[in-house]
Amino acid sequence: MKTFKIGGVHPAENKLSASSPIREAALPKQAVFSMFQHIGAPAKPLVKKGDVVKVGTVIAEAGGFVSAPVHSSVSGTVSKVDVVIDASGTRRQAIFVDVDGDEWEPAIDRSPELVRLSDRPELDAATIINKVKEAGIVGLGGATFPCHVKLSPPPGSKAECVIINAVECEPYLTADHRLMLEHPEEILVGVSLIMKAVSVEKGYIGIENNKPDAIRLMTEKAQAYPNIEIVPLKVKYPQGGEKQLIDAVIGRQVPAPPAIPISVGAVVQNVGTAFAIYQAVMKNKPLVDRVITVTGKSVSSPSNLLARLGTPFQQLIDECGGLPEDTGKIIGGGPMMGKALLNLDVPMTKGSSGLLIMRQDEARRAEPDPCIRCAKCVSACPMGLEPYLLATLSDKQEWEMAEGNDVVSCIECGSCQFTCPSRRPLLDNIRVGKSTVMGIIRSRAAKK
Repeated sequence: MKTFKIGGVHPAENKLSASSPIREAALPKQAVFSMFQHIGAPAKPLVKKGDVVKVGTVIAEAGGFVSAPVHSSVSGTVSKVDVVIDASGTRRQAIFVDVDGDEWEPAIDRSPELVRLSDRPELDAATIINKVKEAGIVGLGGATFPCHVKLSPPPGSKAECVIINAVECEPYLTADHRLMLEHPEEILVGVSLIMKAVSVEKGYIGIENNKPDAIRLMTEKAQAYPNIEIVPLKVKYPQGGEKQLIDAVIGRQVPAPPAIPISVGAVVQNVGTAFAIYQAVMKNKPLVDRVITVTGKSVSSPSNLLARLGTPFQQLIDECGGLPEDTGKIIGGGPMMGKALLNLDVPMTKGSSGLLIMRQDEARRAEPDPCIRCAKCVSACPMGLEPYLLATLSDKQEWEMAEGNDVVSCIECGSCQFTCPSRRPLLDNIRVGKSTVMGIIRSRAAKK
C-alpha cells in the first residue's frame, strides 16, 4: 500500500466521532466575521453599522490577488465593524452581525438535486475559476490558501494531475470522513470541476486505509468517473501534508521552497474544498458554512457539525454536551498541528476543522529533559530535516544558520516533538525560527 518515503509517526487515532452523521448546528445570535480567514491580504469590509444582510451577501471584498471575499452566513443587521480576538490570540478586524431569521440570497440553489458537469456544458476553465473566486473558496484542510490562486498556475507551469487530500491524518478529526460518506457524488463532481479548471485528464483521491467505508463508497461512485482514481494509503502521519501526499500518490518529490506542488505538475486540494467548489459552481453557494468536528475523550456527544461561519466556539461545544469538568485545554484543530485557544468567544472561520477538548491529564506538559542525541526526531521528520538542530538554532536566535539549515521547509507537523523521549518543545521553537527567518527573507527581497 502506498505511502510517503521519508519519516512519519503513528499517533493514536481516537476517531471518536467517526460514526456520528453530520448535523446542522443552530444559528448563532450574533455572527462575527474576521477579515483574516485566509492566507494573504485581509479582506476589506464593504458594509457598515445598520446595513441589512442575507445569507450569501458579500460583506467584504478580497484585499488583493492572494485574498478572498467574505460572505455573511446569516441574515440580520450589521451591529458594528470592530476587532475580535481570533484563535491565535491576535486582535483582528471583524464584522459583527446580529441575527434575525434565516433569509438567503435568492440566487443560491438550496435544493438537494445533484448537478453533474454534463448538465453544464457551457462551463469553461475561466468561468469555473471566477465562480470559485467570487464564492470566497479557500483551502479547507487548514492552510486556507485562496483556491482561485491554486487553480491559476503561474506562467511556465503546467498541471498534469489533480490530487485530492481525503487523508484526514490528524487524530480525532472526522469531518472529511463523514463528508465522503454523505456527499460522495458532489465531491466527485467537484473534483471534475477542478480538473477542468486546470486542464488535466487525471485526478486522484487519496484516502487513508483507516476509512474502509469511505474507500468502498468512493470507489463505487467513481466508476462513473473513469479519469478519477481512488488511492488507498497506508495509515501514517502526516500523510495529509501536500508534499507527503504527492510523494505517496504519484511518487514525485517537491523540492525545497520556493518550489510548490505545481513545480512537479500537481494541483492539490482538500476533499472539503472539492465539495465547496461543487456548491459554488453548481449551486451558486458561497463559502458560508463548513463541517467541523467537536470531540474529546470526556465530551458527552462527539459530533460533526455543519456550522455557519462566525458562530462562537462556545455554542458549538454546548451543542455537543457542554464543556466537561475535567477540561484542561481546548485545541483549535487536531492535537498534532492545532493550537490552544485563549477563550471560547472565538468565532468559527473558514479554516476551522475541529475543536478538541483535552482532559487535564492529557493537556499537562511534562518538564523537558536534556537532548539525549537519539536522533528520533530526525528519523520522524517527513521533510528530512534535523529538528533538534533547528530548535536549538531558533532558541539561540541564530537566524542565519537556521535559514542555511532549511528551517523554512518545516511543515510544522509536530512529528519531531511527538517522538522526542526527552519531551523537548521542538516544534514550538522551530515555529518561532521559521516565522522569523521568513520575515527576514521577505525584508531582504523587498530591498532588492
